[in-house]
Amino acid sequence: MTKVLDELVDLLALEQIEVNLFRGQSQDLGWGTVFGGQVLGQALSAAVQTVPEERHVHSLHGYFLRPGAVDMPIVYEVDRIRDGNSFTTRRVVAIQKGRPIFNLAASFQVQEAGFEHQEPMPDAPDPLSVPTQQAQAEAYRHTLPEFLLSQAFGERPFEMRPLGTALDPTNPEVGPPRRMFWFKASAPLADDPALHRYLLAYASDFGFLTTAMRPHAVSWLTPGMQVASLDHAMWFHQDFRVDQWMLHVVDSPSAHGGRGLVRGQVFTQDGVLVASTIQEGLMRKRERK
Repeated sequence: MTKVLDELVDLLALEQIEVNLFRGQSQDLGWGTVFGGQVLGQALSAAVQTVPEERHVHSLHGYFLRPGAVDMPIVYEVDRIRDGNSFTTRRVVAIQKGRPIFNLAASFQVQEAGFEHQEPMPDAPDPLSVPTQQAQAEAYRHTLPEFLLSQAFGERPFEMRPLGTALDPTNPEVGPPRRMFWFKASAPLADDPALHRYLLAYASDFGFLTTAMRPHAVSWLTPGMQVASLDHAMWFHQDFRVDQWMLHVVDSPSAHGGRGLVRGQVFTQDGVLVASTIQEGLMRKRERK
């Protein structure tokens, strides 16, 4: 396992400090606040640790309430709402400085047989034929602010290969509200279904809300832009491994009232739909004084 991936796995593992109470460290990616995927993944990890191993998360719904501070840990309080014959429900509140910054509801289910169908995966080139995100970013490296260089070109826990034209956040151009990108963990992982699920929760927030900004030729680096995740939901349909290639197909059907909606489907390389994602985010442009 690579060093950064190993650090991410440790970051999401959490420390149990009391019954139903867990503590996670914060990761500074250079944005000034905690990355939303980190809080999402850690909250799911906290819930998983209170659920029998034979029950796997099939859906989660989270609300981002306040920005997370990168210079202090986060405490996760789990409420064991229900333990039924087939389903288990948990509620998790992430707390910093005595105030909730994130709220998660997650549902777990025992494995059972049932009807099956899925939408087909759209056509996509082989992932190894697509340049990495770092290679694509070389074209606009000279325009990136200093704090982004290590993040853009340093070692990462996930290898990302976006399809289509590279998106320069310092000079965005009008484009359709659709994106696809291949991704996978940068090294093999343990055979733990829960680990793969909360790592996918972490990775699902990468490049998500930016899709809603494409038709408006703005990015989170555009002067005056206020960009933040408001909520995030996921449904897990099948077992999968995040250390194998996966395709995230994202589109934005609507933007209105300072908010943008994005939704996605996650496929394995052989075309199996394993997860669905949806998020609404703040994308407000303030006039500069």
